[in-house]
Amino acid sequence: MELPIEIRRFKEIREEQGATQAEFASLLGVKTSTADIERGRTKLSGSVVMELLKQFSINPLWLFGESNQKRLPLHRVDTMPKVISLNSEENENIVMVNQKAAAGYPHNVQDVDWYRQLPAFDMPLPQFRNATYRGFQIEGDSMLPNFRPDEWVLAKAVPSISDANDHRVYVVVMYDSVVVKKLHKLADPSRVRLISFNDEYPAFEVNVAEIQELWQVNSKLTFNLDANSDNGILRELQASMQELKNKINNLNK
Repeated sequence: MELPIEIRRFKEIREEQGATQAEFASLLGVKTSTADIERGRTKLSGSVVMELLKQFSINPLWLFGESNQKRLPLHRVDTMPKVISLNSEENENIVMVNQKAAAGYPHNVQDVDWYRQLPAFDMPLPQFRNATYRGFQIEGDSMLPNFRPDEWVLAKAVPSISDANDHRVYVVVMYDSVVVKKLHKLADPSRVRLISFNDEYPAFEVNVAEIQELWQVNSKLTFNLDANSDNGILRELQASMQELKNKINNLNK
């Protein structure tokens, strides 16, 4: 006899998690094993359905065949910037967060006065229109060779983790730190894995609820171009970058 749809879908969820019946039972607060549930001998209790919703965002209506929406967005955290900077024409500026400012950034994300101390400028290029961008200075060597210490990344604000793409580089603003990492989503929607390019730094997982802001890196500013290059265009670009660096330094004074 065919098992009820909720039992079949319950087993599907367990297999998605790669858990044994004993492991899944422990997660859900079920004694010993989920074997009796999967055989149809034990009905799904309200507490088990609640744990499926709480831990894996499983829609109870989907579980019982009443909806095609498998998961509910319980873990959708607003990661948009809490403060933006405007120029005299009411257009958004790009605020630049250097290494020193990054240390205090997590604790000042909603402090308008704190942002006024940071340099901000316009980037008159079409790639930086119709969105909010912010610059962050790289600290440390965890993202070598792609991003060197003291370089800057320019990043676009991302509304939530669900809008992020796997294996792209992001500036992740948590409650105690700011990191630049490659992001990977997990089967558990309440957590993400953050990965360094430098193999000497192990990947680590964080709770989505710990993330205050999320910025997708789409370009960088570097001041380490080869000064000995014979390429005239490269030398001209280097001079332009140095000029921009001087402007940023002056704004910090």
